[in-house]
Amino acid sequence: MARDIERRLRQLKTRRLGMDRLGRLNEVAKHEVLSKSLAEEAWQKRALSQPYTRYALGAMAEVGPDYTQKSIETAERVGKQLKDKLESNGWSVEFRLQGSVPLNVHIRGVSDVDLLNLDADFLTYYSAGARALAGYYSTPATETSRDRLLRLRKECEKILVDAYPAADVDTSGGKAICIAGGSLARPVDVVPSHWIDTVEYQRTLQLPDRGVKIIDKKNSETIDNMPFLHIDRVDNRDQLEAGGGLKKAIRLAKNVKNDAIEDGREVSLPSFDIAGVMFHADQGALKVGQVYELAILAETQRFLELLRNNKAYARTLDVPDGTRKIFDSESKFAGLDVLSAEVDDLAREVAKEQSRMIRQYDALPLEESRKAIEGIYVPS
Repeated sequence: MARDIERRLRQLKTRRLGMDRLGRLNEVAKHEVLSKSLAEEAWQKRALSQPYTRYALGAMAEVGPDYTQKSIETAERVGKQLKDKLESNGWSVEFRLQGSVPLNVHIRGVSDVDLLNLDADFLTYYSAGARALAGYYSTPATETSRDRLLRLRKECEKILVDAYPAADVDTSGGKAICIAGGSLARPVDVVPSHWIDTVEYQRTLQLPDRGVKIIDKKNSETIDNMPFLHIDRVDNRDQLEAGGGLKKAIRLAKNVKNDAIEDGREVSLPSFDIAGVMFHADQGALKVGQVYELAILAETQRFLELLRNNKAYARTLDVPDGTRKIFDSESKFAGLDVLSAEVDDLAREVAKEQSRMIRQYDALPLEESRKAIEGIYVPS
């Protein structure tokens, strides 16, 4: 990383301000993004003589709220269009956002927004749940989930193609219909789905405990997900235990991953799993970042190194919603190795900027670099 920090700073700025995806925007949105790119963000004005420190601070920062709100508003607009047309055709539907945007761990100013298009008249349930045992689910389905969701998918594709003739509506994806351009200010991924009433949801009736079933069009197979439980658990841990440091660590690791990829390296660790990894880090150490922000980099480096050196422990870690292990394939360990090495390099370079001793004794163990940065206050 030491050779290309200026390039990475440019990549970070480009990604955060949405200039990396201008080709997916309409002319109005493109002009808006270009206009905003002329102003500097707060992180760009900090640590002016310390580019690695400045990069770390920018990589942790949330995307500007105006960008996030524009993404949400665009998804809601697409949802309204679908709702009106589907309900006029006899469907009953509702919509929810899932993924990194509602969790606020997205790292792009122009982010694809995952919009769940839920069939409100169809669900599956766990027969051992309280509501099932009480006979609440009295009307048996006449279709399978597979057939119902394929039918919903086909109808959604037709509606979106007709409603947005100037947009690029990509129906080739397995799980989502991707729509961008035309009159839309942001790309939106529409995911046909229906509810799953889990045992826990039948007890609590709380959204985080309710699952969704989606369809992979390519193989006609259904997939069960718990997107709201993931959001709820990460959000709660971030607020209650990490003081905002968990989400900063997730953004930091995701930005480092993306910059490594842009520099030609393969990092086969999905963003969802990066969030899961940092979910298991020392939240108390991340909380120190409320004042000493570089402590978040120090803990991110420490924990990634720990997992890289202790694969047996890494294999025990579950994703936040508890549905599977994070490291369920060897390829993810290869991605972990690359990501960890990248964060190692960043921590070393930041430590050199912050500590004369680290600059003088370049071969010191990484532990010394962590110690050198975890208590540093960087003025705003």
